[in-house]
Amino acid sequence: MGGIVIFGAGGRVGRAAVAEAVRRGHRVTAVVRDPAKYPELAGLPGVTVARGDATDPAAVARTATGHDAAVNASVRLDVPSEEYFTGAARALTEGLRRAGVGRLLVLGIATTLETAPGVRLMDDPAFPEQYRTFSQGHVAEFELLTAEAGGLDWLMVVPPMDLTPDAPATGGYVSAVGAVTGTGRISHADLAVALLDEIDAPKHHAVQLAVSH
Repeated sequence: MGGIVIFGAGGRVGRAAVAEAVRRGHRVTAVVRDPAKYPELAGLPGVTVARGDATDPAAVARTATGHDAAVNASVRLDVPSEEYFTGAARALTEGLRRAGVGRLLVLGIATTLETAPGVRLMDDPAFPEQYRTFSQGHVAEFELLTAEAGGLDWLMVVPPMDLTPDAPATGGYVSAVGAVTGTGRISHADLAVALLDEIDAPKHHAVQLAVSH
């Protein structure tokens, strides 16, 4: 099995992705800002915990070298959304090219998905402005990757609004390109299944892939 580098591995989605990658026999580098806070990750078989920053191209290149694919599950709530997600997209694009990593999966947000052609959840006039501002960060990230990713094979995987932290993996999910689908909920474990499926057998490229139960 190949190697996967996971940025933001200390968060709930990141930890679920690490666990699913380990279950499938992958070698994993779990990238976090402070490795001392995540001793449970270091105890997993085949996992190396590394200090890193998804917005620093040099750090991305250093931690990603020798891997086949990357997942960005990182987020910073103390940095403006658009600044963080576009900064990470630029750094990942540059750093992964330097490292020779060909596949990148990033997490999106359900509010950017369409409920009808050309109509996104975030376009509803009643949608709270602070959430629209946060959602715009993912819109800008998607646009930047579309324009600047070059030969990097990337995909934005978008979970529904309702992410269930501790529900067990069923191994099942439904998906749709760019549009709301399914029940509007999914477990972290099954979101990780969807992520790893798109690493082990890529089927979607340079789109928003919505996944749900």
